[in-house]
Amino acid sequence: MFDQKFLNSSSTLVVPNGRQSSRHEHRPPLNSTITLIQATTHDSDRTLPHESIPEEVHDDQYNRFSPTRKITVVIILSYSAILGPISSTAILASVPEIARTFETDADIITASNALYLASMGIAALLWGPLSQISGRRPLLSQILIASSILFFLFTVATALSPNLEAYFIFRICAAFQGTAFLVLGSATVGDIYEPMSRALPLGWVLSGSVTGPALGPFLGVCLIHNGVVATFRPWRCIFWLLAALNGFAAVLILIFFPETISHKLNTHFKGKSLPQQTKQLWSHISPLRIARLVFSYPNIFLTSLTAGALVWNQYALLTPIRYVLNPRFHLESPIEAGLFYLGPGGGYIFGTFFGGRWADLVARKYIRIRNGRRIPEDRLRSCVSFILFAIPACILVYGWTVDKEVGGIPVPVVAMFIQGVATMFCFPSLNTYGLDVMQESGRSEEVVAANFVCRYMFAALGSGVVLPALEAMGVGWFSTISALLLVAVGGGLYLTAEYGPRWREAVDAKLQFKKEEKWKRKSASHV
Repeated sequence: MFDQKFLNSSSTLVVPNGRQSSRHEHRPPLNSTITLIQATTHDSDRTLPHESIPEEVHDDQYNRFSPTRKITVVIILSYSAILGPISSTAILASVPEIARTFETDADIITASNALYLASMGIAALLWGPLSQISGRRPLLSQILIASSILFFLFTVATALSPNLEAYFIFRICAAFQGTAFLVLGSATVGDIYEPMSRALPLGWVLSGSVTGPALGPFLGVCLIHNGVVATFRPWRCIFWLLAALNGFAAVLILIFFPETISHKLNTHFKGKSLPQQTKQLWSHISPLRIARLVFSYPNIFLTSLTAGALVWNQYALLTPIRYVLNPRFHLESPIEAGLFYLGPGGGYIFGTFFGGRWADLVARKYIRIRNGRRIPEDRLRSCVSFILFAIPACILVYGWTVDKEVGGIPVPVVAMFIQGVATMFCFPSLNTYGLDVMQESGRSEEVVAANFVCRYMFAALGSGVVLPALEAMGVGWFSTISALLLVAVGGGLYLTAEYGPRWREAVDAKLQFKKEEKWKRKSASHV
């Protein structure tokens, strides 16, 4: 009765013609659909909850779009995905000016940024699971185009904010929309690219989540017409520019973005009563579903924690630049502070060209070592050394040279650049792992969402505590704490790369046993 297995395959055989097959024997033929388990009783057919399994992943799924169409999708997603992260930091160089407008202090405006980031994290709990039900085609009634339009409208509303309360509310509402591009963008790449080819396009799509925060402050002070936004024009111009960029993204998605998902769960709502539909809908979009996933699987918990630590370091570095480097180098204008963001931003962009390729190269190496057998954890090996050694070293060089006033401007700039490059050698592996590890069970979007929740909660924490922490302990010791955090999560990532397959199989077996026992009891109760 319970002969279908809902186990995540711990390994995949890569055969010469490019097709991939799991080592597990219970596989339906191509073009077949794994359906819900039905437990028939004397009064009704009962469906096993939470286990709607998508079509078996096979070659046809990845051949639905031409290479040109795939590139178009990646370009649209890459552009759209950078807008939310840019908005999170575009105001950093203009915080004092915004504070004067609303007659408050800079800490309050910085707190609004922390709330913006926390809202992005909370929103990730919704977008991934909901996309499985509604699909990703940009119709007005569906998610991505609706998010684009709402992001545009709330950004306009922020530019028009008459008081501090309205500013907070509209910033938070805009943040909820910005995460949709990141979560759905990751899932879309998984829909159209096979596992061994998706690290590079995924790296481009999600590079915005890393490069955006570094480029945002520079955008906030860049030249527009005859002046500098933050220096000679009102800070509201920043949000008018962001609104225009968001509006253009909405147009691109509406006109050019195709439906990419090969299965949708909304077909399982047909023929059911409204209470049944509501209950099933909540079971798929409940935040508790993602929380259970994270805390059930050690590998997902540790990789999400690693991504969060990287983003903590990023926002803890970027948020206080004006308050740390301006006094250190006796700078006075926002444009001078804005130029410092080009160091890490340039590193992120440079690393984007090579991080995905490096992840693919390492994954192929281990496939050859295993005679054609692929496991998702192979990719994690490509970033362990960067998290354990390269990034912490850059953090320490930056923090202590600034703290002790050793060296000139090139030292922190070079340290931030190298750190940016190293960071982009980590995220492609972490992003692709999130798509691969639960794809066969149809929960990739939930893993991606969990990853982004962790990222933006750490980002909010880093953005919110960095200024008080720097005042209390100084740049050097704060950087040391950040470096030690990365070393700790790097150790966890190494353990995941080594033992992840065993952990997953053990958890899958445990969960499957519990489900079978539960349904046996339910079946017996109806006899």
